[in-house]
Amino acid sequence: MVGRSGNRGKCAGPCRLPYELLENDKTIDSGYLLSTRDLCGLDYLPDFVDTGVKCLKIEGRMKSPEYVATVTKIYRKYLDLANSKDEYKVAPKDKKTLMQVFNRGMTSSGHLDNSVNKKLVYKEKPNNMGLYIGSVKKYNKNKGYITLELEDNIEIGDTIAIENRTGSYRISEIMENGKNIKETSIGQLVTIGRINTDVQNGYKIYKLTSQKLAKKAKESYQGENKKVALNALVTIKKNQPLSIYITSCSNLNLYKNLSVTSNLDFSPTEARTKPLQKDTVINQISKTNNSPYYFKNIKIDMDNNVFLPKLSLLNELRRIALSNVGSIAQSRIIRNIPKTTINKINKEENTILKNMRAVVNKTKSNNNNPKIALLLNIINKDFDYNKLDYVDDVYIPLKYFTNKQYETCLKTISKKFDTYIYMPTIVRGNYKNLFLANAEIAVNKYNIQGFVISNICTVKLLNSLFKDLNKYFKIIANYTFNVFNSHTVLELKKLGISKFTLSPELDKKTLQNLCNYSYLQKELIVYGKIPLIHMNYCVLGEANKCYPTCKTRCQNDKTYYLKDRLNMKFEVMPDNIQTVTTLYNSKTTSISPEEFQIDFARIDILHETIPKINQIIQTVKQKKKFYGNEFTTGNLNREI
Repeated sequence: MVGRSGNRGKCAGPCRLPYELLENDKTIDSGYLLSTRDLCGLDYLPDFVDTGVKCLKIEGRMKSPEYVATVTKIYRKYLDLANSKDEYKVAPKDKKTLMQVFNRGMTSSGHLDNSVNKKLVYKEKPNNMGLYIGSVKKYNKNKGYITLELEDNIEIGDTIAIENRTGSYRISEIMENGKNIKETSIGQLVTIGRINTDVQNGYKIYKLTSQKLAKKAKESYQGENKKVALNALVTIKKNQPLSIYITSCSNLNLYKNLSVTSNLDFSPTEARTKPLQKDTVINQISKTNNSPYYFKNIKIDMDNNVFLPKLSLLNELRRIALSNVGSIAQSRIIRNIPKTTINKINKEENTILKNMRAVVNKTKSNNNNPKIALLLNIINKDFDYNKLDYVDDVYIPLKYFTNKQYETCLKTISKKFDTYIYMPTIVRGNYKNLFLANAEIAVNKYNIQGFVISNICTVKLLNSLFKDLNKYFKIIANYTFNVFNSHTVLELKKLGISKFTLSPELDKKTLQNLCNYSYLQKELIVYGKIPLIHMNYCVLGEANKCYPTCKTRCQNDKTYYLKDRLNMKFEVMPDNIQTVTTLYNSKTTSISPEEFQIDFARIDILHETIPKINQIIQTVKQKKKFYGNEFTTGNLNREI
């Protein structure tokens, strides 16, 4: 939407923005409707261990060192206890510590639990919530004093947030009965200051950071300094270059049998007044500072009455020596790739180069007249699809093949056009069962030509149901495969894929490069609203699974949108089969196929009527596109 993709690690964070939920044009909800609470998997560690999980990932790149230290320490503690489910119990104080270091509306089990999670999203606030410490009982505006009864301890240096106010405030003063105090306890009536903002009685106050917790965390990681141990023999002789010989005390493979001599082109002389002392040499050589090394043993071979004009010469000798040690260690890092693998890679690369040179330019008629593929995201029972013109392939979502109400439409479409079952982007239990129960019937009933698959697992699913799959069906890889280069295309070919849809995230140059390869048929989405996100959460039911008391808004004929702060409307497409909601772009992508050597121009349809679809097809066949504020070329003219 903005040229920054979460698929490539450059997410613009749209889930942390405020939205209104519209039912047709009426607002039925508002707030940070996509902002999930922080995931806390602490209670599930024994299950992870039993399952065979070998590594736990904890976010840290965008967090403070104090956050990383605190969270890692607590998870390390409970991972060590996770081997015994009977004795495993998470202390409330540890959970409280996790929430204090950072939380968005407390924490959530995410999708780890089998039960419905109605607390996945916290729509009141998108950033650090802190811990509730009390509500304002009295506010002295002139002095900035806030009086409250404490629900949690505070101390000077803590930072707080105040309900209905942006930003944070540092506690610089705490008083009880007019006297300054340093320590507090729960239930204590205190006054804090000086908070210069407009505050009203009843406003809630949250402690964002704890001075004590931050200090403790900082001490924990500042004291942790793992280094490789080395031995050194320093030689200081008159009229000879300074020299240091280093061996290793470590059993690490990179440092085993280490033996390196380093010299400095400077020769000591006879001392006239202050000869160099061995302790001075040891002290200077020991200063390894931020390097990954330290000297466990230092021996000195030095002449009597020797003189160095400046101690920085010893520092330079140490720097040269440690740099040499690091270079040797790096040179020992070798990837042990079997020769058979290397030969295979070289063979594939040669094939790519050969095919690139052998690409045959297609005739003008073929290049200028790609076939038309039509994705009908929504089937309308009142439409006469027999009136569609110039369509070659039609893609229909799987769910319509399981509903008898759409039999007439499906028969009309499949009789006139090559029809494909469009598999959902995410296939979990419900869709898997629906597919296995209905696919064979649909294939025979509607003369299905093949399948559009959106993830690699569907290949296995298809092979489990149909023998000689590629002999009878055409398999199309959807844009969600994120094909970026020829290597991926070759892998798809090995899987039996016959056509792939180019990713709408790619820029013009990359698209054109991919179009030059002749390995598989290529398809480009030239019209339609592109899905921005597929999420395991229903904004209508406010949960990650369907549940009995839900209002089932997804089953009525109304249309739902999320409207952002710029008044852009993004259509919400719920799916009650497996509660995976799709959010569509507010603007319609429209691209001319003229500059791309594609086999198919794909048109994605939502609510367009039959006459409108025919108009779109005519525009595409004329190598034109639509213009106006409601249209976009997406990432076509942006950089990746």
